[in-house]
Amino acid sequence: MTPDEQIQMSAESDNSSAPPDASKLRGAKKAAILLLSMDKEQSAAVLRHLGQDMVEELTREIARLDLVDPAERGRIVEEFYNMALARQYMRAGGIAHARSLLERALPADEAGYVLSVIEHEVYKKPFSFLAKTDAENLLTFIQDEHPQTIALILSYIHADKASEILSSLPPNKQIEVVSRIANMDNTNPEVIKEVERGLEMRLSGIVSQTFQRVGGVETVAEMLNLADRATEKGILEALEGQDPDLVEQIRRLMFVFEDILLVNDKGIQQVLKEIDNEELALALKTASEELRDKIFRNMSDRATQLIKEDMEYMGPVRVSDVESAQQKIVDVVRRLEDSGELIISGRGAEKEMIV
Repeated sequence: MTPDEQIQMSAESDNSSAPPDASKLRGAKKAAILLLSMDKEQSAAVLRHLGQDMVEELTREIARLDLVDPAERGRIVEEFYNMALARQYMRAGGIAHARSLLERALPADEAGYVLSVIEHEVYKKPFSFLAKTDAENLLTFIQDEHPQTIALILSYIHADKASEILSSLPPNKQIEVVSRIANMDNTNPEVIKEVERGLEMRLSGIVSQTFQRVGGVETVAEMLNLADRATEKGILEALEGQDPDLVEQIRRLMFVFEDILLVNDKGIQQVLKEIDNEELALALKTASEELRDKIFRNMSDRATQLIKEDMEYMGPVRVSDVESAQQKIVDVVRRLEDSGELIISGRGAEKEMIV
């Protein structure tokens, strides 16, 4: 990668996956600091290779800069160097080779950040241009498309947006789309290109040059986890009549509030640290006795008594409020599971443990 390509990539980066000790500055500001750290002739040479919009943005950032902390500048230069090094490693032996060398040379979080930026540049995800399109507008464009086309698009976009679109489709089309996503496997890049071209004139487009694995039961489960209860129930009940085995696979992958029974005690204690008593009392209003007992076993006697009193004197509550409180707790569980801070029985984590 040439210096100007590397600086452009740095400027476009939003640092969303940066390691904890990485610079918190925006990509454009980091690129501006990097240019100021170079010789003026070199900086000018780099700017000549960038697009007009990028040059204008970097010029504005340079004009805004005053004093730059030397340590901050050093971290930015080091990050630039690591990116360039990763690109060289990748060209020499591919992503796997680059990962192996970087993980030996850098701390794990820094190596992961560098690789994520490089991989994003190398393997641009199809339909990534839809990230800035709100669900309502996207629905307008695709709701009359063939279910297979909708399934392909929903498989590539973020689960939140896919779930919102899925919930807005007519019930019969929901079932067709879910079935096709669940049974989707490798998709020919030419098919992806063709679908993208259909949206190109109205939105934008990118080209995929490799076979991509999309869809699958996991995608459906993730979408339905984020959908409202009515949509989830309607889809699964209708789908069960057509393919009960598929529904069973989906349900096994989904996580609902009662599934907290599968969380180990240490994990329960971690979750409780992040939930306030009022929300917990509300969430437990419709919980099974078994789940309540498990929660209370992991609390002090005093805290348990307070929760029980809150539940007793709470009075009538709306179902939607209870479900909202439960969903917040489920979100905490999912986040802690993703970070490895708790274990959910039956999800394969036991295989990774040494007894």
